[in-house]
Amino acid sequence: MSALSPRATAVVYQVASRTLDYPDEQLLADIPMMRAALREVPTSFAAPLGRLLDHIAAAPTESLAADYVATFDLRRRCCLYLSYYAYGDTRKRGVALLAFKQSFRRGKVELSTNELPDHLCVVLEFAATADLARGRKMLLEHRAGLEMLRLALQDGDSPWADGVAAVTATLPALQGEERRAVARLAAEGPPGEEVGLEPFAPPDVMGAHA
Repeated sequence: MSALSPRATAVVYQVASRTLDYPDEQLLADIPMMRAALREVPTSFAAPLGRLLDHIAAAPTESLAADYVATFDLRRRCCLYLSYYAYGDTRKRGVALLAFKQSFRRGKVELSTNELPDHLCVVLEFAATADLARGRKMLLEHRAGLEMLRLALQDGDSPWADGVAAVTATLPALQGEERRAVARLAAEGPPGEEVGLEPFAPPDVMGAHA
C-alpha cells in the first residue's frame, strides 16, 4: 500500500493529471494553486511534481507545447493511453476501452464524447475527484504500461518523467509478473498486430528499478 493518506494521494493524482496534460494558459494560471496543494504532501512524493511545475513555469509556452507533442504524440513508447501498451492499435483495445468506461460509470462519472477513457490524465482526474479506489485499481490493472511510459520518458530525459514517477511512487513495488510485463514492453514495445501477449522477458531486462 502507498504510504500516503487518501487525501495526499488524491492531491498527487490531481496535480499529475494537470501537469501531464497538454500545456495551455489555464495550466500556467493554476501553478500557484498546485504548489499550494502539494504542501499537504510529503516531500518525497511532492518533489517530482514540484520539479515538473518549475519546468512548466520556466519554459516558453510555444516550445513547451511543441516538446509535449513531440514527446507524447510522436513517440510510440510515450503514449498516454494506458490500454495502448497492452493492445496497440488492435480490435482488442476496444474491449479494454469499454472496461474503462464501465469503471467510470460505476463511479458515477460519464465522460464527454471527445475523451478516450484510458487517457492517463482522465484516469488520474477520476481517481482524484470521484473514486480514488476505482481509479487506483485502473492504474494497477495497467501497471506495465504505466511503468513503460515512465521508463521511456526517463530514457529520453523528459521533464514529464517526473509526473509519471510521482504516480508510480504511490503504487506498491513491482513484483513477479508485473516486473516481467514491464520487461517485455521495454524489450518489444506495444504490440503492433492482432496478437495476444507472448511470454514475458526476464526481469533483469528492466535494470535496477523495483
